[in-house]
Amino acid sequence: MPTILRYKVTFPSNKVFFREYELKDDMTLFALNKFLVNDLDFAPDQMIVFRGYDGAGKLKAMYGLFDFGSGTIDGVSLAKTLAGGATTLHYVFDVSKNKYMVLTFISEVEFLSHVSYPRLVAEKGRIPGQFDSKFDTLDNLTPELGDEIGDDDLDDEGDSE
Repeated sequence: MPTILRYKVTFPSNKVFFREYELKDDMTLFALNKFLVNDLDFAPDQMIVFRGYDGAGKLKAMYGLFDFGSGTIDGVSLAKTLAGGATTLHYVFDVSKNKYMVLTFISEVEFLSHVSYPRLVAEKGRIPGQFDSKFDTLDNLTPELGDEIGDDDLDDEGDSE
């Protein structure tokens, strides 16, 4: 019977959004990347990196498409990251701007034979866009009725036409 791990996903700059996933411990980081890209509607053609941190916030490992010394994402499972002491993973989805989401290991949970894994088990807030310059806060979570961007709201400075 597989071991099931529950992770909470947050964005450091977003106080509203979170998701919780249940994942098999033998899931590779490559498969996790594919799952996250599909679930969050991110572009699949971006360079990504997983950084593993221990409970004290110390960097333990880096995993990428290329081996940074800790292994590649297609050869490292969630179980291996935990065994190496990485209870938190930073999923860097925009390497050039160091934008990442935080995956925090919560606990092992009971395997349920009638469900498929990986699976989403809890969520809150809108999914932030992969290339958005800012994320939701409680102040801008719900736009006011009639708030639409018109041509007169656009900044004309810097136009070279």
